[in-house]
Amino acid sequence: MKELEERIRREGIVKAGNVLRVDSFINHQMDVLFFDKMGAEFHRLFAGTPVNKILTIEASGIGIAIIAGLHFGVPVVFAKKSRSSNLGDDVYHTVIHSYTHNNDNHVVVSKDYLSPADHLLIIDDFLANGCAVEGLIDIAHQAGATVEGVGIAVEKGFQKGGDKLREEGYRVESLAIIEAMDAATGEIVFREQ
Repeated sequence: MKELEERIRREGIVKAGNVLRVDSFINHQMDVLFFDKMGAEFHRLFAGTPVNKILTIEASGIGIAIIAGLHFGVPVVFAKKSRSSNLGDDVYHTVIHSYTHNNDNHVVVSKDYLSPADHLLIIDDFLANGCAVEGLIDIAHQAGATVEGVGIAVEKGFQKGGDKLREEGYRVESLAIIEAMDAATGEIVFREQ
């Protein structure tokens, strides 16, 4: 998605440690009109797949997933990083390591919202090492659901999480794939798609 690449070049801030900040339109302030374009692109990319539900993880993936859900006309389920008192004990559970925060999160989804009848599209804002997506796939497998694909806004191709998922047989569609970025110069190189 060339428009996303241009927006990242214009507004993204490359930080040390392979961190890309896109707070101005994805992670802190959300440009919902731009999300609408991303949701439409995910819908185009996964046209013809029997998606009946979208699965994401809190927090930054929720906005994009909701707009994608509008385009698909399906509900969106998000995995919670903490168990609230009203959730109950009947949950699917996995542990996901956060690259950004360098910690482990115990992630849950109520068993009320995922089942073997579900054909899931996993949506997230970033894909680096693939830990979040692998955790969501684990939850999908616990539920007996089918993972139809993975839609990612920004993939850090140099961190190989996307390559690993593709090698495992998952269809991964990323709207922008970064091959390299340099904190000293701010330069970002995108993979041709």
